[in-house]
Amino acid sequence: MKKSVLFLALMAGSITLVFAWGAWGHQHINRAAVFALPAEMRPFFYNHIDFITEESVVPDLRKYTINDRAEFPRHYIDLELYNPQGDMTGLPLTMKEAKARYPDSVLNKAGTLPWTILEVTDKLTTAFRSKKKTEILFLAADLGHYIGDAHMPLHTALNHDGQLTGQKGIHALWEGQLPETYGAGYDLNTGEAKYITDLSRETRAMIDSSHHLVEQLLSADKELSASMPREKVYVLDSAGHIVVNQYGDMVHTVEYMKVYHQRLGGMIEQQLRGAIAETSAFWYTAWVNAGKPDLSDLDPPALTKRNRKDMDFDWRRWSRGKVEMVKPSGEFGRWVGSGR
Repeated sequence: MKKSVLFLALMAGSITLVFAWGAWGHQHINRAAVFALPAEMRPFFYNHIDFITEESVVPDLRKYTINDRAEFPRHYIDLELYNPQGDMTGLPLTMKEAKARYPDSVLNKAGTLPWTILEVTDKLTTAFRSKKKTEILFLAADLGHYIGDAHMPLHTALNHDGQLTGQKGIHALWEGQLPETYGAGYDLNTGEAKYITDLSRETRAMIDSSHHLVEQLLSADKELSASMPREKVYVLDSAGHIVVNQYGDMVHTVEYMKVYHQRLGGMIEQQLRGAIAETSAFWYTAWVNAGKPDLSDLDPPALTKRNRKDMDFDWRRWSRGKVEMVKPSGEFGRWVGSGR
């Protein structure tokens, strides 16, 4: 591949931390979203597709590596702490309104994910309008991360790791081990990006739709784990202790994953596809709202020409539902795929 070398020094695979959606998920969301862009945008984004892919996990690096405390609430919203109904009804439409209504202590505890998505989208629109190449790429990649988080149901709930119901570890299983194990069979072709007429309404719908799945995914795990002995649920070492991966996440058995994944009825693939479609749609909407600036002069013509053949090849693969990855990062290493 001959994309431009606009890379970060920090690569996802070399950092010991836990990613929302898993590094595998975030990387595939951002990468697939590039191919859903219209022809006027796709060559520029493809020129920097490796950067957009790797940078998809940087918001989590800001949390766990740099320990940026301001970053944490941007990744989730505990709807129950804002609204007893557990949805977006009556909540502020913008970050400005949210800050006017709630003290920082509430926002930092309950999360600001939907308003962060809108705030970053506004900044991306400004970057497109002024044609600031580096800002476009950083903001687009970050936006994809937050939209990915919005499609992870447990990022919308107070019981974010099953800690309130005796299901600790469900978060990493759902967003990490299962996608890494079964994701190769997912269809990542979501069609061409659509323009969003009301970004606030779209964001609220994303959050509500994801939150609606929380009870289902927790109940399926609760019922299944209660029906199976411990050694059928978790991988155990010789002393009978639950094996954990390098990030401290409990490793579930292939047998358990297979049944649980089936009981979810395509939920993970559905949410991954939703994140891809929304990421490309938000990128496209920001570009349209910026006046559809010409992106072709942001890179040397020779670079775009050199990448054209690869872009067409990778687009055809995406049209069949597959996304070419140089080296997709994962968190479960040798445990992934052993039951395929």
